[in-house]
Amino acid sequence: MNNTLQSRGPASWRGFSLIELMVVLAVFAILSTIAVGSYRRYSLRATRTEGRLALLAIQVAQEKYFLQNNAYAQDIATVIAAPPAGLGVSSVDASGLTSGGNYTISFAAVTLTTYRLQAVATGNQTKDTACQTFTIDEQGTRTPLDSSGCWR
Repeated sequence: MNNTLQSRGPASWRGFSLIELMVVLAVFAILSTIAVGSYRRYSLRATRTEGRLALLAIQVAQEKYFLQNNAYAQDIATVIAAPPAGLGVSSVDASGLTSGGNYTISFAAVTLTTYRLQAVATGNQTKDTACQTFTIDEQGTRTPLDSSGCWR
């Protein structure tokens, strides 16, 4: 009656050896390291969109403002003010910080007939060393150049 239980001994036990378990953990650690690095790069690249969209929204609003006033807006206060006195751009606050807090928008150079907007990375976005500063002017000239991948 107990013959089946007694015939099973240590040779019939199944399991993993310590070496097999360590090999699996090492493979998992390597794959995790690769995945986390790729995710961080992707996250930084995706957050660039915030700075680009803020600059492009202000650029479009600047052109509309120029048509109505024969001059470009001169400061961030005018950018966030409601039309007709301002541009009405809601993606930037009074200090020039974008809605996600990853870029600070400012006027790098401005006259009545020209402007250059600048978005500078802040906070965690400063780890994106390739694309920390974006600029665009009234001619649509963008820096860094498109070949760097920052405007894509």
